[in-house]
Amino acid sequence: MRTHDKNRVESARDRQMTISVIMLLFVVLLPYALTAHLAVISPQDPVLRIGSSLTAVCTVSAELEITARSLYWTLNGRRLARNTYRVLSPTESSVTLHQLNGSLQQSGDNLVCHRSNGEVLAGSCIYVGSPPEKPVNLTCWSRNTKDLSCRWSPGSQGETFINTKYILKYKLKWYGKEKDCEDYTGQPYMCYVPRDLAIFTPYEVWVDASNQLGSATSDVVTLDILDVVTTDPPPDVLVSRVGDLEDQLSVSWGSPPALKDYLFQAKYQIRYRVEESDEWKVIDDAGNQTSCRLAGLRAGTVYFVQVRCNPVGIYGSKKAGIWSDWSHSTAASTPGIERSHSGSCDSKPSEHNSTLRKELKQFFGWMRKHSYGCTDVSIKLYDQWRVWLQKAQKTHDQVLQSGKS
Repeated sequence: MRTHDKNRVESARDRQMTISVIMLLFVVLLPYALTAHLAVISPQDPVLRIGSSLTAVCTVSAELEITARSLYWTLNGRRLARNTYRVLSPTESSVTLHQLNGSLQQSGDNLVCHRSNGEVLAGSCIYVGSPPEKPVNLTCWSRNTKDLSCRWSPGSQGETFINTKYILKYKLKWYGKEKDCEDYTGQPYMCYVPRDLAIFTPYEVWVDASNQLGSATSDVVTLDILDVVTTDPPPDVLVSRVGDLEDQLSVSWGSPPALKDYLFQAKYQIRYRVEESDEWKVIDDAGNQTSCRLAGLRAGTVYFVQVRCNPVGIYGSKKAGIWSDWSHSTAASTPGIERSHSGSCDSKPSEHNSTLRKELKQFFGWMRKHSYGCTDVSIKLYDQWRVWLQKAQKTHDQVLQSGKS
């Protein structure tokens, strides 16, 4: 019984507290509710084109016992100049705005009528903008034929300054009903269709744009999913030295695993840069091989290498594929040039060696010019010469060093 009585007391206390809160809110909000009914701005929430003019009227009830002459206006919190006001009657004040600029925010600009003490009497949202232009640059791609992503631009002017809705629409060209893309990915002017797409048949894709001032539709793009395929960056990128050759690195990578069951001819591009630079050098002629020899590099230097793939001609498609993103950077360094730095060297052997190097460089200069990037031409003889030259130099340096000790 005691427990029951205690619960009954607590329940009565909770009800009393709820009633007190309601009464407090009623007392606090009642003046604002009364004011809202006793003053009004017209027009309410107008939608206007950029450059338009607007005259708004604030009408107050006689019950407020104030005159229109005592009122003032603000726009987005900034007090408007008195010369823009007119007293139309003891209870009506107007303000006129010319050459309106686009709204500062899509939720509208706040036009407010105030009592002389600053109290808000009434307000209206003004939407100033422009109708949407025809969306342009509609581009779509499919990752591994499983989905479809599309991006577009809103037109040459871009910003409309008021809320504008863009809807990506698509349908099978020959049959099927129109569908709306629903996943807008959180990015402006982009939408994602994740599933239920057909291949071997064309789609029509377009964008509808609309707001309170008008509407526009993009050109229709016709595409086959197989013609707009891209894939993941090549996996297992490996960069390694080519023996003791200080001006070369070997690069290898894997083919796209997501497309292993598809008939296609991959193309690859490679780019590389030295550690201290942000400038990439791009090799376009890697072809469909999954390895490459970089030549003409600096000795003793760290290089970063990336690879990307273009899945060309999936199931016989005649269109150029779309390049994947670049792979993550893989780093490796070329071997350094070893030289003796202790003591001095015999001038005659040094001069002889310098002359030999100069003659060999002239003789093999054409090979160096043709060995930049990836090439199918064999450079085995060039490699053998470089290894021999480096070993000969090391042997020469070691003989000079042992002679001095």
